[in-house]
Amino acid sequence: MTDLSLSDLTTGAVVHPGDDEWDAARAFHSGIGEPTVIVRASSVDDVRAALRYAASERLEVMVRGGGHSAWGAVPGGVTLDLDALDDIRVDGTLVQVGGGATWGAVAHALAEHGLGISSGDTASVGVGGLTLGGGIGWMVRAWGLAADQLEGAQVVTARGDVLEVNAGSHADLWWALRGGGGNFGVVTRFDFRAHPLAHVVFATLGVEGDARPILRGLRDTMQDAPRELTVTYMHVPPMDPSAPPGATITACWIGDDEEAARAALAPLLALEGVAETELGVRSYPDILMEMPAADPDQPMPGFVGGNTLLGELSDEAIDRLVSFREANAASVLFLRSLGGAFGDVAQEASAFPARHATWFAMAGAFDVPGLVHDGNRPLIQAEWDAIEALGAALYGNFTPSTDPGLVTRMFSPEAMARLAQVKRQYDPQNLFCRNHNIVPA
Repeated sequence: MTDLSLSDLTTGAVVHPGDDEWDAARAFHSGIGEPTVIVRASSVDDVRAALRYAASERLEVMVRGGGHSAWGAVPGGVTLDLDALDDIRVDGTLVQVGGGATWGAVAHALAEHGLGISSGDTASVGVGGLTLGGGIGWMVRAWGLAADQLEGAQVVTARGDVLEVNAGSHADLWWALRGGGGNFGVVTRFDFRAHPLAHVVFATLGVEGDARPILRGLRDTMQDAPRELTVTYMHVPPMDPSAPPGATITACWIGDDEEAARAALAPLLALEGVAETELGVRSYPDILMEMPAADPDQPMPGFVGGNTLLGELSDEAIDRLVSFREANAASVLFLRSLGGAFGDVAQEASAFPARHATWFAMAGAFDVPGLVHDGNRPLIQAEWDAIEALGAALYGNFTPSTDPGLVTRMFSPEAMARLAQVKRQYDPQNLFCRNHNIVPA
């Protein structure tokens, strides 16, 4: 198959280096790519043609699903851009979402129907990547992961077959899609079951002083908190003028009952050093953050640290996390409450790891010249590794590194073996390897 036949077989644009559209086409949210060719798919048939071409030319495939991407900067291969496949169709509470849609667009479309789906925190995040990696969102304690709200998917395999996948059809692939990442095919349509959602109560609490007793109080409060409540703790350095430095607790309560939200948050507000900054009823789309695209002339700094899913937020974990933040001036600390519906799903029901986890934790020092020196990078990483050792698994959606060894820290040995068998069945040549790669068994 030649490039010309690829162009002949697709209705979407096929863009090569040197074409007028090249610079615009290779730019993605997080940077600039250097692929061999870009296919801007406008239909499922375009996806099939691109995959057949990639297989015949022995080119790796990087699927760009409309949002952020950790893999776009890896050179070579076929970039399959699904941006045009962004339809959103609502039929009762069943929502069909194209593989190129972003969560901001989905949230706005559902708000018109009084519905919601627990998604990522940022409007520009793609539906595809977040869902396939699990998807920890603002309603994770009430509705589970984004992947838990999935009822079916249309998948184009490496061979170009189009499959309708759900619990009753291709059950092994259905298991793997929910948490196993983009290893098994191109999802061109997601079928979600949405929930009634007119409004949320969103609160921001300022935090000052030693974070250790505050985090212990936050942990204890969330142990018995209603499922309607999900909270985040975040401490950011003074690096970005648009994001004030310091620590905050943000909270999302499903519904418009401010009194119930205040009652749930009362134990936190009673803690020394915690004060209410903002609390009010808002629409769900309005609480999603807007993240500007990266400036190619000012690439984003590297990151020394990691993330983990914690079975419990122990006193030791709290002390190590806070100490990490205190020891590294240009560092961020992020915690999100889990439990509730997230933990209701049996571990063997989907590929996503550590269903017993009650908190997600992430910390890292930004690799900024003058702040992180070559000599202390290993020391910073060792600090983080000691924290990760307290957890159960990495969360792939917060793991941008392409290090192939990381995937074994995301899944148990049993899950890895099962994922490798599914990979062998649906992608034996490992066409989809621009991800946290599962090598075919």
